Amino acid sequence: MIKYLRLLLAIPVFLFVVSCSTNPTVANGGDPELVAKSQAALQQLFDTTPKAKELQYQAKAVVVFPDLVKAAVILGAEGGKGVMFGPDGKVLGYYRARAVSYGLQAGAKSFSQAMFLMTDAAITALTSGAGLSVGVGPSVVVVDAGMAKSMTTTTLKSDVYAFIFGQQGLMAGLGVQGQRIVKFDQ
Repeated sequence: MIKYLRLLLAIPVFLFVVSCSTNPTVANGGDPELVAKSQAALQQLFDTTPKAKELQYQAKAVVVFPDLVKAAVILGAEGGKGVMFGPDGKVLGYYRARAVSYGLQAGAKSFSQAMFLMTDAAITALTSGAGLSVGVGPSVVVVDAGMAKSMTTTTLKSDVYAFIFGQQGLMAGLGVQGQRIVKFDQ
């Protein structure tokens, strides 16, 4: 019983910390650890989903979040940091993703996310001061294994293609979620 009470108390604390934390400042040299984790996560995606590698060649930029964490009991929160890479692999910026959700859900998990930005409008939306709100603005398509197999250059019509991979932990439920991605200082 005490274990469940601690879990119920830990979730609101986690939600509070994620919602109130300030944007971090990365030293002038960047964040080599975050870049390395992001490159490793992207390579993991390419190893498991070869079509993602093909998509990279057509994308104007790729934003990779190597360690997104989500926890929920009815109310949920998700957060993590990532890196935007240009077509040549050069680091273009650092980003923070945050999300809140509500619904019949419980558990905690970590996962990686890669977003392939296909248009200038998607890059502009992400790099603007307001950031990118998934569900508002450029159209975002979450790519699953079945869709990845059938992707061709003629079927690519969306602004952003998102891959979610490397999931660990246990999360069950059904809920409504909104995600916001904003740039933080270098």
